Amino acid sequence: MIEPPPDARRFRRILVANRGEIALRIQRACRELGIETVQVYSEADRDSLPVRQADHAVCIGPARSAHSYLNASALVSAARVFGAQAIHPGYGFLSENAAFARLCAQEGIVFIGPGPEAIEAMGDKARARALAEEADVPTTPGSRGTVSDAGHARSIAEALGYPVLLKAAAGGGGRGMREVHRAEDLVARYEDAAREAKAAFGDGAIYVEKFLPRIRHIEIQVISDGHRVLHLGERDCSLQRRNQKLVEEGPSPVLDEGLRARIGEAATRLCRHAGYRSAGTVECIVEPDSGAFYFMEMNARVQVEHPVTEMITGVDIVKEQIRIAQGEALSIAQDDLRTSGHAIECRINAEDADADFAPCPGRIEAVRWPGGPGVRVDSHVEAGYRVPPYYDSLLAKLIVWGRDRREALDRMGRALGELRIDGVCTTAPFLERLIRTPAFQRGDVHTRYVDQFLKEGR
Repeated sequence: MIEPPPDARRFRRILVANRGEIALRIQRACRELGIETVQVYSEADRDSLPVRQADHAVCIGPARSAHSYLNASALVSAARVFGAQAIHPGYGFLSENAAFARLCAQEGIVFIGPGPEAIEAMGDKARARALAEEADVPTTPGSRGTVSDAGHARSIAEALGYPVLLKAAAGGGGRGMREVHRAEDLVARYEDAAREAKAAFGDGAIYVEKFLPRIRHIEIQVISDGHRVLHLGERDCSLQRRNQKLVEEGPSPVLDEGLRARIGEAATRLCRHAGYRSAGTVECIVEPDSGAFYFMEMNARVQVEHPVTEMITGVDIVKEQIRIAQGEALSIAQDDLRTSGHAIECRINAEDADADFAPCPGRIEAVRWPGGPGVRVDSHVEAGYRVPPYYDSLLAKLIVWGRDRREALDRMGRALGELRIDGVCTTAPFLERLIRTPAFQRGDVHTRYVDQFLKEGR
């Protein structure tokens, strides 16, 4: 155990600036550390489990997130009124908002996450690519920075060779991203991508990358106290629909030890170069046949799928975030880290997979969570809960651990079969079919596999 420095501050109270399962996850970490929590909520979440579980709760606005969970001044005011020394933003909402991190600092409140400079550097994908290149981390062949217009994008595409990807510099979740397979389609696709990026992120800047088919999406969990940077292994997030992750697992079934070590070392090198502090995730694409990997982006926050890493390493990532924000050194060293077994996470959303994954808000009549050895459920949902139509449709994360991938697969199949949520449609039946496919059982999937699975009507 590494002792904290003598000047480390101790938080007495933390404001949780999020909702749903991640709010409960933060509260639990705080409770184990002896820290009180202040839970903010919108009018739509007034009766939610996170509100009832917190030590203190305060309404910060109406249902729409723009007037509640995205209202930076209301969050800071609530922290000041309740005497919270720090704010944990979770993921989404203001978790990667540099202006919010600066506002917290100006008000003497600790933002539990990286500094605003690191958020800005990693939030702009073109700038993050440049940082990766400076740190000698491989990047996908593409433009150096953003392109000035469609003509510039076309010249880059011709030099790279089709197909190419147009990607929003400030993007995320697949918005502002377009594939282009023919030169004659480029201008229209560029205008579509820029328009969508401008609407979603307030920034229509676009850069160009070579499109690589049949790739794996591999991400490395990193954590830094500002002096030492550790990587906690990888998660394979290749099962996606429209660039949204559905299933994550770790370790990846396609990485050998040499490639795993190279990617982990590259991720820590990038974090050191960027002066990164806190937990984060370096995302890469990997071509398993060639062993080539390329930096894609970095998420400067805790990830939805962080439990996968927690299950195979035993490291409580949220607690480490809080300790780092208190000024403590990391409680672990790289040589102490060992992975054990295999973990898989399925995201259970209130969506109808048979209706093109349409959201399904409504009242939940009954819930039965799976249990047994190696099963973890992160959820804020209970019988009588009303799923609001205003936010992401995530209801729960079902995570299993097994001694090896075979046991983890069998356990996830069993757990999904036990899961019951009545009153709204969920993605659980679809995920049960998906993970039982021979390709996933073999570990032979790629980022377009789910689209292929749906197209074939399976």
